[in-house]
Amino acid sequence: MLQGHQSWIFANRPMIKATGVSGGPFEANGNLANEFDLLHEDLWMGEETYEKAHRVLLEEAMHAALSKVDCQKEEVQFMMAGDLINQLTPSNLAARTMQIPFMGLYGACSTSMESLALASFIVNYQGAKRILSGASSHNAAVEKQFRYPTEYGGQKPPTAQWTVTGAGVALVCENDGTKGVPVTTSATIGKVVDMGITDPFNMGGAMAPAAADTIIAHFRDRQIEPSYYDLIVTGDLGRIGQKATYELLINSGLKINSNQFKDCGLLIYKDNQPVQSGGSGAGCSATVLYGHLLNQMKKGIYSKILVVATGALLSPLTFQQDESIPCIAHAVAIETEGGME
Repeated sequence: MLQGHQSWIFANRPMIKATGVSGGPFEANGNLANEFDLLHEDLWMGEETYEKAHRVLLEEAMHAALSKVDCQKEEVQFMMAGDLINQLTPSNLAARTMQIPFMGLYGACSTSMESLALASFIVNYQGAKRILSGASSHNAAVEKQFRYPTEYGGQKPPTAQWTVTGAGVALVCENDGTKGVPVTTSATIGKVVDMGITDPFNMGGAMAPAAADTIIAHFRDRQIEPSYYDLIVTGDLGRIGQKATYELLINSGLKINSNQFKDCGLLIYKDNQPVQSGGSGAGCSATVLYGHLLNQMKKGIYSKILVVATGALLSPLTFQQDESIPCIAHAVAIETEGGME
């Protein structure tokens, strides 16, 4: 049901029954390498283009999720996924392979939680029994489209972030009462916020106000305190964006402990990897959530988390037309209940 102005409550608590996470060579050397199901040694992944390699990431993640619960793709009612490439090309090609009824989504780097929120809503109201929900990105493909090809060797400022090569997918299912399986309990759909930033190398700074706006809306709509959650994690704000968002939240009156507030873009890579301000991309929050964070929940380290995926809705067209960067953030609350099996 709707609660407040922009939040849904999932009374039937859809389950994240299984997940699949794939990544590239940079992620294989990262901080969370052991949390991936599949990792590649190079960016090509046996394909002739980076965009086709991007497709492989998503297909592998979906197959990994299904294989964990011995579910056939024919048993899945819908596939909901998106990426950052023109007209969702990698996701469209993966949907062609999977042959599951498909809804392509674009929320830039917020797509992981946009898809999880919508999948949860549909399952909660018996619109489907099983939905594959996910997002993906590929460093070389994304950089080529939004900034400069990596082969160009252009220098990046300290505000820049490193696009994650990876895909994260969840199999969202009806709640069957299994103990210890993460469930989605609510979602807050964000508004587009644009504070006039035009620098495509400062995504964190551009997205921070949208992240803060959605988080504030979530607690206003839910009428709960931040202490309700063990962890509040943003998608890919990086060092600059996370700091700015935290200051905005504190100034709004929310009492959030700094140790409780983290960012996927700061979790995925090691400190000695040259990622400037941190990780980014639609695959950033998807891989960190569906790999590392849900594994932490299954171990009992966290029982309630709020995941706020952030997206910068720029494009080559908006950049060419001297537009500023509109941004958005979507939040999904995930909990475990009933103890562990």
